[in-house]
Amino acid sequence: MPIRLKDEMPVIDALKDENIFVMAEKRASTQDIRELKIAIINIMPDKERTELQLLRLLSNSPLQTKVTFLRLDSHNYKHVQEDYLQKYYRPFSQRQDRYYDGMIITGAPVENIPFDQVDYWDELREILDWSAAHVTSTMFICWASQAAFFHFHGIDKHPLKEKLSGVYEHKLLVHNEDLTRGFDDVFYAPHSRYTGVSADEIRKDPNLRILAESDEAGAYLVTDVRGKHVFVNGHPEYSPDTLSREYFRDVGKGLNPKVPKNYFPNDDPNQIPQSKWRGHANLLFSNWLNYCVYQTTPYQFPEE
Repeated sequence: MPIRLKDEMPVIDALKDENIFVMAEKRASTQDIRELKIAIINIMPDKERTELQLLRLLSNSPLQTKVTFLRLDSHNYKHVQEDYLQKYYRPFSQRQDRYYDGMIITGAPVENIPFDQVDYWDELREILDWSAAHVTSTMFICWASQAAFFHFHGIDKHPLKEKLSGVYEHKLLVHNEDLTRGFDDVFYAPHSRYTGVSADEIRKDPNLRILAESDEAGAYLVTDVRGKHVFVNGHPEYSPDTLSREYFRDVGKGLNPKVPKNYFPNDDPNQIPQSKWRGHANLLFSNWLNYCVYQTTPYQFPEE
């Protein structure tokens, strides 16, 4: 949240030079506050685990949020009971007339399938177009970011030589940016995917900016120039044990997976992994809620 100071206090300029958010009294006195409306399209198979991961991060903020989980009408959800979906998820078709301050679209285990062969691709494209007029800022996570790159910018994904799995070091490229306020110059984030998006192609698009990247994992945090779209090419929301669960799941399937990189102590799967990314994940989500959503969303939507 911003620091509120007297309008002409000299220290304001110094704080702004350090990319610290300061709100002068004149602006603060005219602010109205209401709860933020956040929509989440959760396409991950384990609904409850992903819900917990995202809500844990969204709750680490003084901003009050009202979260609505949306379901795709065209998708056959195989890993969750229908009564659970009926009770806790709203069909997108019933929410098309609504407006949201923010939206999160999760990853999905369909990376190796061409976009146009994903059974819900047409509906997802409809949602992406709908969000332009109905959502203030959207965060795309992992596969969803690849889908958004392709839909909005024509940048296609490409297969990796082997699965990218582990916790990787990332470098902050843009320091004077609201979304990365407080970030360390070097931080860690988990990845788990079979495909990627070329950083060179992203850089060729004048409407996109890479804010952070990894020598091993590639472009990680990307925004469009308006700040309306936030592309997260990884899984900052993962719990400390998520990569472990994925690894042992694949072992059980006889896939002979590689041990996730920089994850288990001494690269020993028998040891308990420790989180290296929790601080970064919380900061990323709180910055997104504050600067990309709260500071830019209208106080009153057209429907109101």
